[in-house]
Amino acid sequence: MLIVINILIGFIAFFHLYILWFEMFAWETRGPKIFRHFPKELFPKTKALAANQGLYNGFLAAGLIWTFFIENIEWKTNVSIFFLACVAIAGIYGALSASKKIFFVQGLPAIITLVIVLIQ
Repeated sequence: MLIVINILIGFIAFFHLYILWFEMFAWETRGPKIFRHFPKELFPKTKALAANQGLYNGFLAAGLIWTFFIENIEWKTNVSIFFLACVAIAGIYGALSASKKIFFVQGLPAIITLVIVLIQ
């Protein structure tokens, strides 16, 4: 079960590194293609805001990656629970505030992984 958890956490961390890159470095080029319902003129005006969000996603990724280096199982579990819960909350909030799709690509994988961590 630990291998499955590590794969899921790795996937979620990698995805948040992608979000970091997207929001910090590709907001104006990729943003209009991903968030089609936002007006195109909004992207240059919100570049700094998106970069700030990207940085926070980087912190989420860093926390999840940190779990791979924790040897104590109890600490590893607790840190995993904390960062997965943060990702799940971010996904839920993103779905409510920006796009429902965010729940399925960010929130749901974190919730599923969190449940698996809790029942192991």
